[in-house]
Amino acid sequence: MMSSSQKRAEYRSLFKQNVRGRLVVNKITMGIILSSVIVALVPLGSILIEVFKNGLGALSVQFLTQIPGAIGTGDGGIGPAIQGTVIIIGMASFMGIPIGVMSGVFMSEFGDNRFGRTVRFFNDVFMEFPSIVIGIFAFLTIVLLLGHFSLWAGAFALSLIMFPIVARTTEESLKLVPLTYREAGLALGLRQWVVTFRIVLSAAKNGMLTGILLAVGRISGETAPLIMTVLGSSQFFGGFDSPMDALPLRIWRLSLLPYDSAKMQGWGAAVVLIIIILSINIGIRYYFSTKNSSKSKFLYKIIGGRKL
Repeated sequence: MMSSSQKRAEYRSLFKQNVRGRLVVNKITMGIILSSVIVALVPLGSILIEVFKNGLGALSVQFLTQIPGAIGTGDGGIGPAIQGTVIIIGMASFMGIPIGVMSGVFMSEFGDNRFGRTVRFFNDVFMEFPSIVIGIFAFLTIVLLLGHFSLWAGAFALSLIMFPIVARTTEESLKLVPLTYREAGLALGLRQWVVTFRIVLSAAKNGMLTGILLAVGRISGETAPLIMTVLGSSQFFGGFDSPMDALPLRIWRLSLLPYDSAKMQGWGAAVVLIIIILSINIGIRYYFSTKNSSKSKFLYKIIGGRKL
């Protein structure tokens, strides 16, 4: 029969072996993850380098502010396309984000039933729809109904692409919130919808924000739905019921022209589109990080003032 010191020595040996095995598995896993990141970044970096190398030479004040010039001359700019892209992204976000967030909240908090599973299934199916199909649907339901191309039709098509992504990421973000948060809120006598919107959503906001930015990045480069709905224009904003240009449309049209000047303008428009998407991501991230920091300082002052 082993003594207590022998048992401790045996437990210590087993513990070291267990930790050593876990460290080996951790190093292997980290190596696989880093390798995957590098494999993904190499083609992405090469694409960005190629775009900026070919497009930076086209950037100028005139290029960013003027309307397109005559075909083949190299004159004019992409001012209407930049304006149209910003407007249509804002309109699509205004329509798609609230629907996606509410759908994700329903599927996470109230969707543990047959109806919720049905909604989740159709949301996943809708998320895999080709964008051209969504563009045709918007054309049949909006353009033909109104009798003309418009910003509303384009924003509607892009919102259909956007809300399934937001809904799915919102649901997964809410599922990561510990159940104890909900139980604590209910134990305080709060209604379930108050717990959901004031506690659970607040705890999951970082994941939800990532999903929203992912959806914005997805719709920013879509061309097929805009061909069927917005059509394009060489003029600045003339109303929500009129056609409008957008950077994906302008890049597509410039890429079809056999002129070197048009190719350079297309590369320049691609650079501008990347900068817009990057600015939106950085700006929103910075805004929410600053807001959270100010809230933390405010709560710290309150707690310090009460001397808890």
